Amino acid sequence: MNKTLLSLAALSTLTYAASASTVTLKPLTVSSTAIKTDELKSTDAVEVYTAEDIEKAHVQNVYEFLNQQTSIIAMPSYGNPFTQLIDMHGYGTSNGAQNIVITVNGRKINNIDLIPQLLSSISPSSISRIEIIKSSGIVVGGDGANAGVINITTKENNDKTVTIYGGTYGTIDGSFYIGHSEDKLSISASGEAQSNNGIRYVDANGNKDQNKLATGTFNLAYTPISALELRLGASFSDMDVQYAGYLTKDQYDNDPTQEGAFSVHQKFDTNSISAGTSYYITDTVSFNIDANHENKTSDYIPSFSGASRYTYNSFKTSVDYQGDGASLSIGIDGFYGDRETSADKTTKDNLAGFIMSEFYLGDSTIKAGYRYETVNYKYDAVGNNLKDDITLHGAELGYNYTFTREQSLFANYAHSYQAPVIDMFFSTTYPPPTFTPVVSFNGFIDPMQANNFTLGYNYIQPSNKFKISAYYIDLKNEIYLHKSTLNPFGINTNIDKSHKYGLDIYDKWIITKEWNAVLNYNYVQAIIDDEKDAASGDDFSGN
Repeated sequence: MNKTLLSLAALSTLTYAASASTVTLKPLTVSSTAIKTDELKSTDAVEVYTAEDIEKAHVQNVYEFLNQQTSIIAMPSYGNPFTQLIDMHGYGTSNGAQNIVITVNGRKINNIDLIPQLLSSISPSSISRIEIIKSSGIVVGGDGANAGVINITTKENNDKTVTIYGGTYGTIDGSFYIGHSEDKLSISASGEAQSNNGIRYVDANGNKDQNKLATGTFNLAYTPISALELRLGASFSDMDVQYAGYLTKDQYDNDPTQEGAFSVHQKFDTNSISAGTSYYITDTVSFNIDANHENKTSDYIPSFSGASRYTYNSFKTSVDYQGDGASLSIGIDGFYGDRETSADKTTKDNLAGFIMSEFYLGDSTIKAGYRYETVNYKYDAVGNNLKDDITLHGAELGYNYTFTREQSLFANYAHSYQAPVIDMFFSTTYPPPTFTPVVSFNGFIDPMQANNFTLGYNYIQPSNKFKISAYYIDLKNEIYLHKSTLNPFGINTNIDKSHKYGLDIYDKWIITKEWNAVLNYNYVQAIIDDEKDAASGDDFSGN
């Protein structure tokens, strides 16, 4: 049986834009990748959204913008509105976040476990641009870029913004952005606080599914001489969420606000600091290095294993050349993460080298890149010390032909991969009579690998931007949670062979200087080619 997923994002969305001058569309620069590229000449299927697009959308958070204006699907994670599940190109909301690499000012914000990226920590008013690169980006983005990469860049300007809104059920939000930019110094600060009193009761004491979040960021860039830039950044987020338990259908039909079967209270906080520098050796050659440190704590109440504490350290260094006929980026990056509880410590360390190049031959652009990455796992618990090592290879090859100043065709191939996040090595059971959760180390599983093929067309006019792309993805060892009569709670394992294919259509039409309309349509089919479970006898082939 084939299963079809249809997503209509911002279908014919009308946006009002008060402006005294004529609005025209032009190709935007994809600026946060290793090599800056005009989107008309890009060899990838890309979506680029500017601060003006975000401002006109009048959204309350990044997830709302992604859902309404882009090809990304987002929905709350088990009732948590702050770390939502996201999906692109048919990987599903369950594992979709692990197949999308997300960076903020170059800092990778993916987690080493199943917790999605905390996009609520970024206030929409602080964003300069969002760039979505679909079915590509493995060479620079690295581990997890099967569906693609989302690069978010924050502002470096003189904007001053304050936003306040409120709603029912005690909903209130306040955010600010303050920036100052001059020749040598750029400095900015932003923050947001939001809360909701909840709409459902979660226990017999009258507590509701309330939540609150506070975030803050600080960024500084200083150019003491024209050839040197120094960067410094810091951020924090504090989250407090009360999860409501599940309801049966009869309970929901009778009273959807009643107490659920089981409730959980989560407190989560994160603090990060980053530093970097760029030195321009010549007008075309630069040396760049960035380093990041992040601490996180996640505590569930009631908790059976205590709080989980995370430590992330990452870096990226590269030498970049950008000339008239060619561009080249050679670099090394690493991501070292561990999660520690009262019972165990699990580590996932990534180290990679990459080379990305583009060549400009008249109306043609050719892209070629390669990534070599090692992943090391360690699991330390009482009487159980295990480790595993993986070597992975990523590659990209693309071609774009721009046959007019407004139209182009492109095709690309990417070999990508996902080394499993550490939660996929564990399984949970609830044995009677107490039904207290028992977490067991299940063992290491194989990494997922994908071959991505994309063919697309761009047509960018002064009053209309039209993009269409078709893709096919051939997968080996796709990771999924397998539930059976032998293991009703599920165990993470691999699908032997599967594939996905789909179509993306984007059209933005400037009707007048005040009005524009946007169509974003996505179609995808995901099919299991071969997957049989010998123990349970389940055969999912053809689904």
